[in-house]
Amino acid sequence: MTDETIDDLMEATHCALCKHGYAELTMQDIAAESTKSKGTLHYHFDSKQDLLESFLEFLLDRFEERTETVPGETPAERLHELTDELLTPSDDSAEEFRTAILEIKAQSPYNEAYRERLREFDRALRERIATLVADGLEADEFRDDIEPEATADFLVTLFHGAQTRATAVDRPPERTRQYVHTYIDETLRPAAASGGDAPPTTDGTGDGEANG
Repeated sequence: MTDETIDDLMEATHCALCKHGYAELTMQDIAAESTKSKGTLHYHFDSKQDLLESFLEFLLDRFEERTETVPGETPAERLHELTDELLTPSDDSAEEFRTAILEIKAQSPYNEAYRERLREFDRALRERIATLVADGLEADEFRDDIEPEATADFLVTLFHGAQTRATAVDRPPERTRQYVHTYIDETLRPAAASGGDAPPTTDGTGDGEANG
């Protein structure tokens, strides 16, 4: 399968998931969003599950590429940027896509293939955050009693929870984003270095959303 075909089928899967969700999704729905025929889908993938397993692998590859070089001159700045990357909707279909991914996650206790791919996402995110925290410790940006692995595990749990709450109870993940920025500057960083560096809130007030 060529890279062009892979990109086309994965983009079609993304669009179809946003429109139909996981439970109602069919191979015909995916073919309708693709330049390829339904026959082409069945030639490359035995079933919807087979295609979705490949789609999760595709998303993981894209995530690792996208976060390999996070913008920012310092580890703290890069951790802020990664937070924005994870908790800012990418486009108008973000809510629908979150819902579809949550449906896939709900299948993982019964589907080892899904569970293994979701574990890889979790591992990749933990490693990326732990590396940034370790870099911050080496640069004396973070308190010397901070544990990179424990901090990464906490933040990954928080990010997952924010995405789930956004889908389940309609709490925008952008609100959690402000708390994470505050956590980075007021908990991870030494007291003398934490003043005034947190990015402003979405309304420009700069004081977070503690009352949200």
